[in-house]
Amino acid sequence: MTHTLASTRNVQLASEVLKQRFGERFLTGDSIREQHAHTLTYLRNQPPDAVVYAENSSDVALIVEICAEHNCPVIPFGTGSSLEGQLNAPEGGVSIDMSQMNEVVEIHPEDLTVTVQPGITRKALNSYLRDTGLFFPIDPGADASIGGMASTRASGTNAVRYGTMKDNVLGVRAVMADGREIKTASRARKTAAGYDLTRLLVGSEGTLGVITEVTLKLHGLPESVAGGICNFPDISSACQAAIQTIQYGIPIARIELLDPVQVAACNAYSKLNLAEKPTVFVEFHGSDASTAEQSAMFGEIVSDCGGSDFQWTSDEEKRSKLWQARHDAYWAARGLRPSAEAIVTDACVPISQLAACVEQTCQDIKEHNLLAPIVGHVGDGNFHTSVLVDMNSESELLEAKQFAERLSHRAISMGGTCTGEHGIGQGKKAYLREELGDTVDFMATIKAAMDPGNIMNPGKIF
Repeated sequence: MTHTLASTRNVQLASEVLKQRFGERFLTGDSIREQHAHTLTYLRNQPPDAVVYAENSSDVALIVEICAEHNCPVIPFGTGSSLEGQLNAPEGGVSIDMSQMNEVVEIHPEDLTVTVQPGITRKALNSYLRDTGLFFPIDPGADASIGGMASTRASGTNAVRYGTMKDNVLGVRAVMADGREIKTASRARKTAAGYDLTRLLVGSEGTLGVITEVTLKLHGLPESVAGGICNFPDISSACQAAIQTIQYGIPIARIELLDPVQVAACNAYSKLNLAEKPTVFVEFHGSDASTAEQSAMFGEIVSDCGGSDFQWTSDEEKRSKLWQARHDAYWAARGLRPSAEAIVTDACVPISQLAACVEQTCQDIKEHNLLAPIVGHVGDGNFHTSVLVDMNSESELLEAKQFAERLSHRAISMGGTCTGEHGIGQGKKAYLREELGDTVDFMATIKAAMDPGNIMNPGKIF
């Protein structure tokens, strides 16, 4: 932690005031602080100096106001599932835990909108919505908080049909660096009123403000959901099937690729018996007739691309077992080498470049003798690797870092991005300028204008 004498004094002064105001909701124990900085990366844990539990937006505003007065950093915390060090406190400061702000504020089923506090998780929200016939489709795998998902511009398995958080957030309320709470938009489906601050805050990773309320688009539960699975002789064929599915306009809801190593891991962890070949999971949403038609069309593409064993079902139990295995891919990968940690990274390329990028990544893994299963949201060109590393081995850690660096460079060179959905955080700051050039300077200008004291999650993105 890079505390200077002055910054240490600033944090101490802010902490004294916060302790008086929040009492038992202000915590400084080592364990709780470390829990609020944990990462699933090679980055070391950099805990905040204190954690404050907020119960409402007024709490958040007061915390930020006190921290701003004393130039003390503020780091928002949802559920802790971010992957690029967004929760670390490299300059110390105060973590605002939003988990107790977990209520549905209002729902308008006729408008297909819901407004929620940031701490509610996606599973809790969909449980609440179950009786309305509506659901919120963004599914990053982890049971992340809605505020955290908005802050990192999350997406996941359903993004190929329903889009990402930027497509499903109508507006937010947020406490800005001076302690004022603002509203970025109304509940209307579209607006031309001023700057689009909603999309500025969505994906800003807490560096511009603390989100205190989110208004979301909802979707009707489909009449029929069908799921399928098939395998291919090689990665290229599997990617080509995904590319053709999108190009032919099949309104597929999910299309996920697992490489043979990941399939083996899922077999062991989730008690499956899949052929250890490049495997694609798919899901179709619609009426009984449309899901049957979509499945048939996809089956033809599979055959044309050299795939085999395409099986699909509308049986919920069978589908759920397959998709649970997909969501457990991270833990399954960890099971391949229980003594190791998994360094997770992602990249995203235009779909026309997907096969080449995945193939080159597989070759990279092979040439450097890495154990790194691949799983991808291949319908939108996004894929992930989990490099299994002995964190006590400097050579293994260096190999993993260099692999992640090569993957980022590869994706950018193909017209893609170093991160499709994990965000920049601390872990990918080095690649942002390569990807966006002088645009980064204008981002920094916006940051400086909105947060002149640089108290909002400092050390991230830039």
